[in-house]
Amino acid sequence: MGWQANGWLEGADWLPSPNFGERPAGEAVSLVVIHNISLPPDEFGGDWVEDFFLNRLNPDAHPYFSTISDLQVSAHFYVRRNGRVIQFVGCDQRAWHAGQSCWCERDNCNDYSVGIELEGSDSHPYTAEQYTSLWGLLDALRAHYPILAIAGHCHVAPGRKTDPGRYFDWAGLRSRFPGLELPAEIST
Repeated sequence: MGWQANGWLEGADWLPSPNFGERPAGEAVSLVVIHNISLPPDEFGGDWVEDFFLNRLNPDAHPYFSTISDLQVSAHFYVRRNGRVIQFVGCDQRAWHAGQSCWCERDNCNDYSVGIELEGSDSHPYTAEQYTSLWGLLDALRAHYPILAIAGHCHVAPGRKTDPGRYFDWAGLRSRFPGLELPAEIST
């Protein structure tokens, strides 16, 4: 996997989101934040997440959608259950994924992180295809950016977020990427 201008990854499907901004000058990408998302909640398939990140989610398509359709959010990457990788924001840009957040006493994680959303929820295991794609994506990110740490959304926004949830394979991540800083308390 190679890289194009502004941090667009070759091999990913590109769906540019309008929800992004510039990173602070001189800010290096040093953190990856792992999330999960499913729309409607706990349902998989369809293009609802893509529509959400592109600001075209129909609020009338499901009762839950009316509560979120006005939000403007994005992630850099979205990994579908079948392993398909979709990129919404170039990694040199600031995606709007972590919200109010802090990692190692540094606020505003969006400034220095890449956000990866896994199609899933806290109540379902992830697929082998997702892990295969995630590991490859993390390899590509680490080869291109000075990634020092990987955390869950629950670690950068404790008490507010719970993803990627109890089914995420932190032990597999730790064994595959030794030397990276991981959260002190993780479920394995």
